[in-house]
Amino acid sequence: MQVTSSKPRVVLIGTGGTMSSLGTSSLDLMDYPEYGTKISPEEILGRVPEVKQIANVETVPFRSVGSTALTPADWFALRTRIRELADDQPDLAGIVIVHGTATLEETAFFLDLTLNVSPVIVLVGAQRPISAVGSDAAMNLVGAMRVAADPASRGRGVLVVLNDEIHAARDVVKTATLRLQTFRSADFGVLGVVDPDGVHYYRRVDRPQIPHSVFCELADDTAVPRVDVLYSYAGADETFIDAALDKGARGLVSAGLAPGIPAKAEQAALLAAVRQGIPVVQCSRSASGRVAARRYLRETGFIPGGDFSPQKARILLALGLAAGVGHEGLPELFIQC
Repeated sequence: MQVTSSKPRVVLIGTGGTMSSLGTSSLDLMDYPEYGTKISPEEILGRVPEVKQIANVETVPFRSVGSTALTPADWFALRTRIRELADDQPDLAGIVIVHGTATLEETAFFLDLTLNVSPVIVLVGAQRPISAVGSDAAMNLVGAMRVAADPASRGRGVLVVLNDEIHAARDVVKTATLRLQTFRSADFGVLGVVDPDGVHYYRRVDRPQIPHSVFCELADDTAVPRVDVLYSYAGADETFIDAALDKGARGLVSAGLAPGIPAKAEQAALLAAVRQGIPVVQCSRSASGRVAARRYLRETGFIPGGDFSPQKARILLALGLAAGVGHEGLPELFIQC
């Protein structure tokens, strides 16, 4: 297929994950992470040549791993690569990042907080390997390319595209282990859809996003402070809280019982941590809803986690600490972002 210069230019960055996986057979929908193989971004394009109808695509390898292996250090390295591409290629329309779905929402949220570049940034993954019968990989990649190439996608923050839906990095979470409709923005819904007749947007994320400038200034070699997530359950006590602090945690996120309350035996340990100067963010283990600034949280000094999932609250708190935001300013992050 002939590539014309009139098409938008989009870079495809490969980090690994299900979309870049080959199973041991066409019916291997589950064991491929451990027993399959990974293919390069060029090989992905070879299997999905339709994307060349949408854009002039340049491939950039980055990692070739499952997303369970990625760390905050990889996030900063990925941010550096994206900045370099944006600076070197001012005519670039977008950057599509192939990513494993296990931690896709976390990488997307980190990039959303720490990037300020012109190209549209889209993360895409798949629930079924590209070698499988009924794989969603090809159409997910086509959808991501269409979103990245569309001028209407600019100014909407980092986007996540799967299953013909466009999600905000801030809101989206993975909700199912194997189903194709796993990524949801439960409380606020999708930003738009990718239908056969084009990309259609219906809402924007209406948040001030004031802290982004602070996070964008973080150095590429920033060592993110340790922040641990503590999952509440009936009968939970101080065991894991003490273990996290012994390991050097500088912040804690309580994935509390709905509507955002730790188990009774956890409370004393969390209060002691606050008295020691350790910020504690109170979230909920439930799949939706806000943890509001109720009286209990105000009086204990816990930071209300708002509508953030525990894993995203962890990123926001860690970046706040890395940026030198003081204890008095940390609650504002969860209001502004």
